[in-house]
Amino acid sequence: MENAILAKLDFDKAQDIVLIDLRGKSPMSDAMIVASGRSHRHVGALADHLLRLFKDMGLGKVKVEGLPHCDWVLLDAGDVIVHLFRPEVRTFYNIEKIWAVDSAHRGAGRN
Repeated sequence: MENAILAKLDFDKAQDIVLIDLRGKSPMSDAMIVASGRSHRHVGALADHLLRLFKDMGLGKVKVEGLPHCDWVLLDAGDVIVHLFRPEVRTFYNIEKIWAVDSAHRGAGRN
C-alpha cells in the first residue's frame, strides 16, 4: 500500500514526500506519509485522488479530516496515515520533527 500511495503522490506532483516507518515505534500505524501540495486546490486534489486509490484497493472506510479547508488533510487508512499540507502549514506544525526525520530518511528522487 505504501508504494502505491507514494507513486500516486509522485504522479500528482506532490512536493517533499516523506515516508516515516512507524513499525516498532507506534502501535497506531505501520507508516506515516507526509507530503505538500502547492495550494489549497492542489492539497484537495491530492486527497481526492488518494481516496479514489484507497477505494480501488478495497479500503472504503478511510477516515478523513481537514478536507473542507485543505490546509492540512489527514487520511487514516489504518496501516498507513497520510498527512497532506500546504507548505507554510507544514512548516508551522513540523510533525516530522516528532519522529526525528531528517533529510537522510526522505524518499529518494522525490521533491
